Amino acid sequence: MSDAVLHKVSSNKAFEGELIKYKFKSAALGGLDAHFNLYLPANATDNTKVPVLVYLAGLTCTEDNGAQKGSFLGVASSQGIAILFPDTSPRGAGVPGEDDDWDFGTGAGFYLNATKPEYATHYNMLTHITLELPQVIEAARLPIDFKRQSIFGHSMGGHGALTLYLASKTKQYRSASAFSPICNPSKCPWGEKAFRGYLQGGVEEGMQQYDATELISKSKEPVHILIDYGTGDNFYKQGQLLPENFLKAARDVGYDEVQVRVRSHDAYDHSYYFISTFASDHIHFHANFLKA
Repeated sequence: MSDAVLHKVSSNKAFEGELIKYKFKSAALGGLDAHFNLYLPANATDNTKVPVLVYLAGLTCTEDNGAQKGSFLGVASSQGIAILFPDTSPRGAGVPGEDDDWDFGTGAGFYLNATKPEYATHYNMLTHITLELPQVIEAARLPIDFKRQSIFGHSMGGHGALTLYLASKTKQYRSASAFSPICNPSKCPWGEKAFRGYLQGGVEEGMQQYDATELISKSKEPVHILIDYGTGDNFYKQGQLLPENFLKAARDVGYDEVQVRVRSHDAYDHSYYFISTFASDHIHFHANFLKA
């Protein structure tokens, strides 16, 4: 059990529930302050634990983007589901060069555990999200039932949601969904840059552990995955997202439309306008499994 102490930073009532921002000293992130938002629906009480959906945001984002712009809270409230919004990277690690580019370093932790020595102390977002946050939240006796959790995300966070879901040996998450995810990072510039920057084994190490297309191609377990992307998304057009690669890999190993659903939407872009348009679909998709 974690001995980290949660400090409440702020609280806002929303849709009869409460959105609370917390901070704590994160051991996984090398002792740095970590912030996260937690939305608790009205039915979450001392006596009633609720299921939780983890939302992973994209490049340059913080724990606030999804909470403020995703249009998730109202639907989550109506379904009685909590939403956990972690940050996208450690903050203030002081690694030389971590603030040089918008698509690497601060705000771009890529939801992996770094193995290059200069990043390995702080850049451990995989451990932070899958192990540390549940332990810290449970230790604080917040009304979350981590036996019922699912995961979703956007862009880099979509990559995180798919890979954390597919790579979990303990089947930590019941379902996964993603908006405009980086589906095949070992084959796109964003992913290659992250893998070379964070991992001793570079792209090869990243491909084995953190590439959703590679992971689905080796998967034999039943899965519940929903992906949405827009054909007007510039990053899709530039070959950063590669959803077709993921879909082909899934079909090649026998996953059908029920287990892996990939939807393209004409002219939608990469923004939170797109996310908010389909937010309700994603919450309802996860509710099927979280409330089963």
